[in-house]
Amino acid sequence: MAYQGGYPQQQYGGYGQNPAAAGGYGGGYGGYAPPPQQPPVNPEIQNIFRNIDKDNTGRINNRELQQALINGRGDHFSDTACNLMISMFDRNKTGTVDIYDFEKLYNYINQWLHVFKNFDRDASGHIEESELTQALTQMGFRFSPQFIQYLIAKNDPINRKEISVDQFIVTCIQIQRFTDAFRVRDTEQKGIITIGFEDFLGIALSMCS
Repeated sequence: MAYQGGYPQQQYGGYGQNPAAAGGYGGGYGGYAPPPQQPPVNPEIQNIFRNIDKDNTGRINNRELQQALINGRGDHFSDTACNLMISMFDRNKTGTVDIYDFEKLYNYINQWLHVFKNFDRDASGHIEESELTQALTQMGFRFSPQFIQYLIAKNDPINRKEISVDQFIVTCIQIQRFTDAFRVRDTEQKGIITIGFEDFLGIALSMCS
């Protein structure tokens, strides 16, 4: 199923760019007609949606999405990844997506998978330190080796060697969200901000929702 990615790159900690941009259903799935001005959904995506929508409600929740997504290790995507992606495209805040939202989500995931495969050059299903460094650098982030090692250890606390595609997606989205919040406060574009405790907590808690 996607992803890609400034600040002057003289030092570590550069700003990155949002790597992936989100992207009908002509016959009316679940007995409803498509809203006005909604373009028809690709028939292939309609079929995928039907297969994932096990309870035939016309909406997909995080559990149904999780059962449909397998990472390179042969495991289902994590709860964190599925919750995050559903929330990004859940216009009505119901914890589910309809077929129109799903089409955007499907295209978004495919963009990230494309980027991941570009850096998973040995097709192992995961990326290691050097590959993660290259991926984040191409996105516009210039992180120190120590921070890259931290990211890997956070996702792979036992072996501290690699991260899977769902972990990669979550990591990149979280980095971009914090970057956006940081950039708003970095009015002089110096890569340094002074932040109050409550403001910091507000940012951190918003990333968890």
